[in-house]
Amino acid sequence: MWDAGVIPDTAFHDNKPVTQSLDGDTVTSPRPLLPQLAALGYPARTITYVAFSHYHSDHLANANAFAGSTWLVHAAERDAMFAASPKEQAAYSQLRHSKTVILPNRDYDVFSDGTVVIKYAPGHTPGHQVLALRLPKTGPVLIAGDLWHYVAERAARVAPKDESNPQQTLASRAAMEAYLRQSGAQLWIEHDPATFDRLKKAPDYIE
Repeated sequence: MWDAGVIPDTAFHDNKPVTQSLDGDTVTSPRPLLPQLAALGYPARTITYVAFSHYHSDHLANANAFAGSTWLVHAAERDAMFAASPKEQAAYSQLRHSKTVILPNRDYDVFSDGTVVIKYAPGHTPGHQVLALRLPKTGPVLIAGDLWHYVAERAARVAPKDESNPQQTLASRAAMEAYLRQSGAQLWIEHDPATFDRLKKAPDYIE
């Protein structure tokens, strides 16, 4: 499981869409996350591994639902998460006691076969990471977390102002651009509306 939604399932009632304010932005979700996973045959309790691009609230609203999974995280990210305020920790506090694999500060091949690789890309947060997939029909895909928020940022020569470490962000972007050229992978920018609009939605799925 990679990232865990922007709106917690507890906010949904009567199967109606939910709109919330988050850090000055308005976010809307039409359906809760966990029933969609269950409909695909993956109830939260069956997920072996969980990982998050980073610990900002718009990426882990339902993180506690995966506390029974093995959490894959960099030490610097975990330290930052549990140094945050109690309010910030509420969505992921149960992970503190999860079975945890502390990742090395380099790429990590989850299944040792190249199909799922967590790529070390710090800067946005201390242990920010991106996900490289090799899908049987779709081919290679890079899910970028918040390494870039929008396509236009790929041409930027400076990092956004609120990065944990702007120099690391620029280095991580350069490394992932090199990976994209080498692999021919599709780039999925998680905040990009055009990417969202063209991808299949549950219960449909990408092979």
